[in-house]
Amino acid sequence: MDLKHAFPIFAVVILAGVAGGCTQTLDAGSNRPHGRLPVDERNPIVLVNDGAGDNWQGEYAVLLANGGGPPLAGIVVNRSEPWPDLGTNVAGWRALVSAARESGLRNIPDPIASVGPPLVRPATGEIDATAPNRSEGARFIVDASKRLGLPYRPLVVATGSALTDVADAYLLDPTVAERLVVVSSLGVLSASGAQMGNPNGNEDPWAATIVATRLRYVQVSAYYSQLNDVPASSVPNLPANPLGARIAAKQPNLWEWPPASDQVAVVAVGIPSFATEVQRVTTGPPILAGATAGPDLAIDANGAGWLVTACDGSAPATRLWELLTDLNTYSP
Repeated sequence: MDLKHAFPIFAVVILAGVAGGCTQTLDAGSNRPHGRLPVDERNPIVLVNDGAGDNWQGEYAVLLANGGGPPLAGIVVNRSEPWPDLGTNVAGWRALVSAARESGLRNIPDPIASVGPPLVRPATGEIDATAPNRSEGARFIVDASKRLGLPYRPLVVATGSALTDVADAYLLDPTVAERLVVVSSLGVLSASGAQMGNPNGNEDPWAATIVATRLRYVQVSAYYSQLNDVPASSVPNLPANPLGARIAAKQPNLWEWPPASDQVAVVAVGIPSFATEVQRVTTGPPILAGATAGPDLAIDANGAGWLVTACDGSAPATRLWELLTDLNTYSP
């Protein structure tokens, strides 16, 4: 399927043209994106991730959902090589949901456990011949896209793990491509664009191929040091509620490797000033059997995908603390 011809409804609203960091639309009114990406803080969002302890993705999502950011429509939890125990992963996300609700945050959904091994590339190399997992996460994404995805404001699936559940959703219902945009914390920049490898792209290379070639895809490969979001010196300033206590307990255990900051997928949508440079990209040919990463993304002004190549690393912390310390974030 040619991505440029796969989304005629979306093309009426969003003109393919973010190359060079300039957002262009056919509608200068209220539907115009607020940043450099085709989606913004008004789009409903579904999280897809594995462990809950190494980054701030969940914390940003629940706070932004209560502070003018993307409404949080779902949390899909899977497992990965770094986080292989699904039960532990789900328990971590349930603890976040509980702390958020007990602190007065509203409209925080329960996490959904999703079981599905990496997708297998068919011998023919044909995407549509791929056997689906029919995972819980995939079925939820399809359903949520039907309920919430609009032509002018599609559902966002923000990922911080393998793209298995998202690709599986496409295999279950190819029309999901008309109703969602995938925004992923994934891969690293290269001289010509980016690789769909570690982090996250190496977990399921065939799923990465499916998502990048069949869905509207935004790859965020611009990371920052998440250790500066809540430094040890600021822990005493956290709110005296269960969410503040959770953040304080989690802070010493954050991963120091910048690409572990899966929240970049959420803040790129919920904080429009975060993505400072965005390039259009073309997806390379489908991977071969035995590949350890998804296809390369090449910068191309006429490409169908988006690649965030630079960010304002101070923007997330500024917004995080605004939300944490604003009493309006929490219901009475």
